[in-house]
Amino acid sequence: MKNFTAKQSGLRWLWLALLVFVLDISSKLLIMNIVEYGWENRIEVLAFFNLLYVHNYGAAFSFLSDAGGWQRWFFIAIALSISGVLVYWMRQIPASNKLLNIAYALVLGGAIGNLFNRLIHGYIVDFFDLFIGTSHWPAFNLADSAICVGVVLIVVESVFPSKKKASTTE
Repeated sequence: MKNFTAKQSGLRWLWLALLVFVLDISSKLLIMNIVEYGWENRIEVLAFFNLLYVHNYGAAFSFLSDAGGWQRWFFIAIALSISGVLVYWMRQIPASNKLLNIAYALVLGGAIGNLFNRLIHGYIVDFFDLFIGTSHWPAFNLADSAICVGVVLIVVESVFPSKKKASTTE
């Protein structure tokens, strides 16, 4: 892979990761200040969507949430590692590869948003509640959404690589 200057590389897209981080942390602080903690205090927004304020000590779908505390440091290490790899990859690809840079920036911003929560609170603040009837999707937040969208974009880019990417990685 070619090395690019910061201006020519995907590092130019770090502003998007910062925006995701700021929006995520701001939304979590807002929820913590306006919604009482717990599922019983959820606020109905639509027939299939509530706002609420809950803590997630685990990962996606509350994986390892009741593991006794060690998982906090495990998930912090994973988030730091993934963030480092994403910054490295962004440095290696041209800024013109918009789809891949957007994808990496979304994942990076989301990972850092959730990392911040783990470091400061010891848990992640979740507040979106989607459901059909009595079946609820696990609560999530903006960081989780950004990570999911970013991963989908990475998959799209890997299945349908952009021409710019192919021509610059000789």
